[in-house]
Amino acid sequence: MEQDNSCIIRHFSHYCTLTDDEKQLLIALEESPTEIKAGALLWEMGSPANEFCTLRSGWAYSYRHLENGDRQILEVFLPGDIIGLREFAFSQRLENVRMITDGVVCHFPHKRMLELFRQSLPLTSVMFAIGSRHQALLTERLVNLARRSARQKMAHFLHEMYLRLRQTNDDISGQFRLPLSQEQLADILGLSPVHVSRTFSALSEDGLVFRDRYHLSIPDLEALATEGEFDDCYLTDNVRPLLND
Repeated sequence: MEQDNSCIIRHFSHYCTLTDDEKQLLIALEESPTEIKAGALLWEMGSPANEFCTLRSGWAYSYRHLENGDRQILEVFLPGDIIGLREFAFSQRLENVRMITDGVVCHFPHKRMLELFRQSLPLTSVMFAIGSRHQALLTERLVNLARRSARQKMAHFLHEMYLRLRQTNDDISGQFRLPLSQEQLADILGLSPVHVSRTFSALSEDGLVFRDRYHLSIPDLEALATEGEFDDCYLTDNVRPLLND
């Protein structure tokens, strides 16, 4: 794969400047790509956890089913993300992972990660930074679920997704594709699908977000951030000085 086409390289480059050797180590994590259809299950909770996968293209999500049959979506994965990091120290999967869209994933065993750690201190540092950011994302999601109104939840989530997408795609400018159904958004935000629809309508009436099926337009990012009480300090900027010393 060409370096310029690698989402994982663009993802890691957001944290620090990479050498050509480090880029080649990351490209090795994208070998043996597998095309996966939308809705396909990557793995089930309780199955053996002995490998990661990189998401070369497409979107995926992790989730748990509750005893009453409800579903809680825990995390949304974007191109360039590594899926399965939280299970590195566990023998079994802690959650289900399913594709949202058609995509390409590249599986690699845990031992490959150990080899990367041995060969590159900067990539090891970035990997820990990514793990820390995953934890911060989940913490922010918990606050969003527990303490914010429906409008705030939606505004915060949409602003977060926009910033995450912009990390590997500089071309987006206030517009992006969000391939999530109302049911999936409901399971992310702890709302009903009807409430999701009403919230989108309310945000649109106030000129904050406009939706045309899976395409979103945000005319004023700052206004949306204010609506969602959004502070981007939990994303990536705080780790850059540490990794560039």
